[in-house]
Amino acid sequence: MLKKRVIFTLLYDNGSFMLSRNFRLQKVGDLHWLKRNYNFSDIAFSIDELIILDVTRGNRNEERFYEHVRFFTEECFVPIASGGGIRTLEQASQLIYSGADKVVVNTLVVENPNIIIDIATKFGAQCIVASIDVGLANNKFNIWTDNGSVKQEIGITELLNNIASLPIGELYLNSINHDGTGHGYENELLDFIPDKFPIPVILAGGAGKYKHFANALQDERVDAVATAHLFNFVGNGLQEAREQLLNDKFNLAVWDVNLAKYLANCI
Repeated sequence: MLKKRVIFTLLYDNGSFMLSRNFRLQKVGDLHWLKRNYNFSDIAFSIDELIILDVTRGNRNEERFYEHVRFFTEECFVPIASGGGIRTLEQASQLIYSGADKVVVNTLVVENPNIIIDIATKFGAQCIVASIDVGLANNKFNIWTDNGSVKQEIGITELLNNIASLPIGELYLNSINHDGTGHGYENELLDFIPDKFPIPVILAGGAGKYKHFANALQDERVDAVATAHLFNFVGNGLQEAREQLLNDKFNLAVWDVNLAKYLANCI
C-alpha cells in the first residue's frame, strides 16, 4: 500500500508569499519573513513534499522565481514541485534545471496537452503534476484556469478522463470555494473522479487544522493532502499535525530525524 502524504504549498507573487482566500491574494511577506517564521530545514521532516506556485497576476519575472525555487531546493531534502504560468517546454525545463523535482501544469491541461507530452518525453511522466481548480457557481462546478480567471467549458469528469490518458504522475485537485477558508476540504469534488482512476490524487483547498487532514486521508481516493495556509500551520503546526496523524495510525512515512539531520550535515 502506498504511503499517504502531507504537502505544504507556497504561493509566490513577484518576490512575496501570499495568503489566498477563494483565489483573492493577500501579501504576507517576502523570503526573509518566511525564513523567520518557517525553518524549512526542520519543516522538511514534517511534510512529504513542498509545492511552490507562481500565482503572479501581472507580468512574471521568471528568473526571480527560479532563484526562489533554487533557495528551497538547497534548504529542503523533500521533493519539490513547482509551477505557475507554464506554457512551454522551455519554461518547464527551467524549473527542473533550477532544482524542482516536478512541474505543476494547469492551463496546459485544458488548452495544450501536447506540451505535457513533450515535457514527459524529456523528463518522464513522474515529474508532471496536473493541477485543476474547481469552482462552484450557480449550483454547478466548473473548471477554471489562468489563476481562476477563465471558466472552461469542459466538464470535470471529461477533463479527468483526458488527464488519465496523458503521461501525468499526479493530480492536484483544488477547490476555489474552500480555498483559504480553513473550513475543511471540499470532499464532494472526489465524486467526479472516475472509477479506477490511475493517477494519485492530492486534495487541496480548505485545510485549517489536523482533523481536516485526517478526514480527507481516510478516503481511499485521496493519496495526499495539501495546505497553502501560512498562518494555520505556522511554527510547529505542521510537525504537530504529522505527529497526530502518525499517532492515529495513518500510513505516513516515518523518518529517523536525528539520523537524517546528521546525514544532511555531512553533504
